[in-house]
Amino acid sequence: MHLPRQNRRRTALWATAALTVTAGLTASPLPAAVAAAPTPSGTAAVQVDPALTSAVAGSQEATFFVVLKDRADLGKAKGKGPHAAKARAAYQELQDTAQRSQGALKKYLDEQRVGHQDYWIANAVQVTGDAKLIAKLAKRDDVQKIVKAKTYHVDDTQVSAATAATDAGDGTPEWGVQDIEADQVWSQYDARGEGIVIANVDSGVQYDHPDLVANYRGNNGDGTFTDDYNFYDPTGSCATPSTPCDNNGHGTHTMGTMVGKNGIGVAPNAKWMAAKGCESSQCSDEYLLKAGQWILAPTDHNGNNPRPDLAPNIVNNSWGGGDTTFYQDIVEAWNSAGIFEAFAAGNDGDGSTCSTAHAPGSQAPSYGVGAYDVNGKIASFSGFGPSLVDGSAKPNISAPGVNVRSTWPGSQYMAESGTSMATPHVAGAAALLWSAAPSLIGDIDATRALLGQGARDVDDTHCGGTAGMNNVWGEGKLDVLKSVDLAPHTAVSITGRATDQATGAALPGIVVRITDAGGDTRTVTTGPDGSYRLALAPGSYDLAASGYGYANFQLKGLTVAAGQPQTVPLAMTAVPTHAVTGTVLDVTGKPLAGAVVELTGTPVASVVSGKDGSYSLGKVAEGSYTLTVKPAQPVLCNGVFTGPLAVAADVARTVRTPARTDNSGTSCAPAAYSWVKGATKVALSGDEDAKTVTLPFPVTYYGVKYTSAAVTTNGLVDFLEPRIGDYANTALPTAYKPNGVVAPFWDDLTLDKKATVTTATTGTAGHRTFAVVWDNVPLVADSSKRVSFEVLFDEASSAITFQYQNVPGAGSGATVGLENQAGTDALQYSFDQAVLTNGSAIRFTQGAK
Repeated sequence: MHLPRQNRRRTALWATAALTVTAGLTASPLPAAVAAAPTPSGTAAVQVDPALTSAVAGSQEATFFVVLKDRADLGKAKGKGPHAAKARAAYQELQDTAQRSQGALKKYLDEQRVGHQDYWIANAVQVTGDAKLIAKLAKRDDVQKIVKAKTYHVDDTQVSAATAATDAGDGTPEWGVQDIEADQVWSQYDARGEGIVIANVDSGVQYDHPDLVANYRGNNGDGTFTDDYNFYDPTGSCATPSTPCDNNGHGTHTMGTMVGKNGIGVAPNAKWMAAKGCESSQCSDEYLLKAGQWILAPTDHNGNNPRPDLAPNIVNNSWGGGDTTFYQDIVEAWNSAGIFEAFAAGNDGDGSTCSTAHAPGSQAPSYGVGAYDVNGKIASFSGFGPSLVDGSAKPNISAPGVNVRSTWPGSQYMAESGTSMATPHVAGAAALLWSAAPSLIGDIDATRALLGQGARDVDDTHCGGTAGMNNVWGEGKLDVLKSVDLAPHTAVSITGRATDQATGAALPGIVVRITDAGGDTRTVTTGPDGSYRLALAPGSYDLAASGYGYANFQLKGLTVAAGQPQTVPLAMTAVPTHAVTGTVLDVTGKPLAGAVVELTGTPVASVVSGKDGSYSLGKVAEGSYTLTVKPAQPVLCNGVFTGPLAVAADVARTVRTPARTDNSGTSCAPAAYSWVKGATKVALSGDEDAKTVTLPFPVTYYGVKYTSAAVTTNGLVDFLEPRIGDYANTALPTAYKPNGVVAPFWDDLTLDKKATVTTATTGTAGHRTFAVVWDNVPLVADSSKRVSFEVLFDEASSAITFQYQNVPGAGSGATVGLENQAGTDALQYSFDQAVLTNGSAIRFTQGAK
């Protein structure tokens, strides 16, 4: 990628929004300032956000959300019983509602060549467009409102006098942990969050921090990690999308207060997972919506294969801002699924002024949290109610939030202040409460009531309310011990120790899963001495224990009776080991060197295939595993292979990598080279030019049919609009324009007298091929280098083929691949990688037709 000019940047009009708050993605009434678009007689007016109207003035474009009228009925989900059943029911209802109501709108947008991104949790469609498009959408009778896309921010923290502390401390509970009497719950009830899963929507988490790594749900207990379903980065900020990161520190700090070891966290034995809904300090609507969906239905790192049964029990949200109704749909969806949520009330208070709490923490459905200091005084920055959004009393409760020391990226520690720091105390307290009294799991109303009943009242009614519930403290200072004291104590303690059956040696890191009759599974991991503990409600359970090198331990029909604690020892049997070898082949069947071969989720060291594709994993314990083969970068058309591997004897396994695909199922593979000569010149000239050409037959691209497309000097075919000035190629996909592009060789190119761009049509009706040919085109960065390449569109199959006649530099500065219309999905063959060869062809077979 060459940037010879300072101003060469990809267009992103929508990305310049200030750190303000969206006008809302819910069915709740908007503030009176929201304008109503004229509609036909007898239909309700469509509300259009005034901020959006201003943003598109003067023929400008902006990104906005079209919110549909149809709403999901989540009442049924609340009555489904177990946590997993509630989450599945809520997810299905939200999906069904979105699919039923969004179809006509999406069809219209496709016909208008408008890229869009669709959300089921808020029944909204994200679009970028101008005032004309907004006016057309505002006339639709299926639209409830249209709101501008903006951004939230992680709740601004106040740096305390005590800042960085690199030592881990002596394990003494932090002042906030002691103040809410969490340490007393540990000692009096022997509950530390066992079997409960906490998540945060924040800036990410340093997963391998010494005080967090043991509790990460993706920690397999044997030195390996499984990040799918346990961490999600829709922002693309992490260097490796599937590996947790934190480029801000905020998320690591809040997670430490919830589950950190050595006195840092309130619930140090709870498991954690995380959604990086914030790019860094700011959190865009798009990513918060994706994070909100993922919390209810976790997916793999690509956002595929949702598993609502793996939703967390609790989610912390230390971010917000403004006085709007945004995120209310998401909060209500979480609550219907039995997911307890806590939100920071905001740091815009001044110690006296009322109505300074901000959304989402100031919304009625949210559980908002204020902050106080070590002396028991309300923090000067803590946001007060009543809510400017809906008039509700806020905050709901207050917790320690001044000079709170917690985990920080770099395996360090930091003391900070803010309602951001208070909120995870509440989330952790909910985990303690549910761990000690598991009959409360998923019961949001009862949990809120107990937290309020246990809170220490503070009489400050200058913003309204009573001593028991006011707009400064909420229901008072959090006291989780009193809440646990008041909880129903029907749980029975199940304890045990995992040992090697032959030697009696303690086995740490054994994963113990206990599943009830409703299908809910609670998980604990054995400690350094092999011990485990879990409090269970009376009933029947199935217990399973697993660990690498040992046969799975199973106990069916474990009966737990009221008042009868049990000890269930886990005597684990070691299994034999066998040699595992094989060969890796590429997508064409040739030996593939440099591929990483691993047994996912085991301590078996990964290996790299040799020049002949061979590999050896050495001795592997008997068992059933997942074999993963990852081609070396650049991956080109070789996809990642994942498949079962049963080891009962020596194994020799040949693996052929599949064709790499994008999320829509489009794949690529090497093809036979057969150059098509151009016939009709496209009227392009100079640097930065684009012309629209008529297609000889309708071309289907990511499921949408087109009869024309723009051809640019920079090696692009753009189905949405001509783009001029796109000097700098980028990796795909990206939300920045241009979107909906075919990129056979996207680089900074120019046309001189020796260069041409032509088209040609070959074949007979029904079986035609349309070619766009760039011939002898110089690179701007080095005009001595000229490239000749083409893209072929096949009428019968909708396949798209790239061919390369002459590519000096082998594509080292180019982007090669396909991107969808919304910039959310792509099959990128290469980005600034020298992988193209003269006389080669790449065929893309589309999955969405």
